[in-house]
Amino acid sequence: MISGWKKEYSDILKKFNYDQKKDKESAILLDSILKKSKVDEKIYDLIYGKTVFVIGSGPSLSFAIPKLRNLKKGTKIVADSSLKPLLENGIIPEIVVTDLDGDESSLRKIAKKSIFVVHAHGDNIEKLSLSKEFKKCIGTTQTKPFNKIQNFGGFTDGDRGVFLASHYGAKKIILFGMDFGNRIGKFSNTKKSERKIKLMKLKKGRSLLEWLATNTKSELFTTSMQIKGFKKISYKDLNTIIT
Repeated sequence: MISGWKKEYSDILKKFNYDQKKDKESAILLDSILKKSKVDEKIYDLIYGKTVFVIGSGPSLSFAIPKLRNLKKGTKIVADSSLKPLLENGIIPEIVVTDLDGDESSLRKIAKKSIFVVHAHGDNIEKLSLSKEFKKCIGTTQTKPFNKIQNFGGFTDGDRGVFLASHYGAKKIILFGMDFGNRIGKFSNTKKSERKIKLMKLKKGRSLLEWLATNTKSELFTTSMQIKGFKKISYKDLNTIIT
């Protein structure tokens, strides 16, 4: 677990009025569902020393998709809310970070292809059984890691993807569709009643990435909105940094 995460998690519990006990119960259930595997080794091989693209469902995703279709190098880690439009454009990610609230049909389409990093929290206990359908899957929690459940840090699916890439030693991490602004992307399928809480989550996700920028050895870039500690780059300059 990344140093300092306990304090960040405590802030999340207070800010969003979450129940730590339920988070633990969810993690215990996910642990009972998952089988022992060597998926960790596969993730390491995909990420360590590599250029990694982390893709979210922010407003800029629409502009990013044409570029992503042409990128042959690099490992793609996606937040599950961005999965549907990516699959519709022929982009299959190596890794999907999900708390299982995305489009289930899209998740099932690649259940045997991609690696799934399933996050357990107090609000998705009833959805965790979906993990049984994923051929390659690991579990994560915001609480103390144990047994088959890990904690790489992060809060939303998108920023958890960045923490994951950093944990496994990515050389470079480049963000797409990760805007963290005052607009919610059309692909996120956020209801009007959930807009306020969604913006609060995005704000927290952004602050966590700014914190991670001071704790990681990975080089950080973004094609989306500026984030402190990340170098802003244009799509046309991508080829100069992708290795």
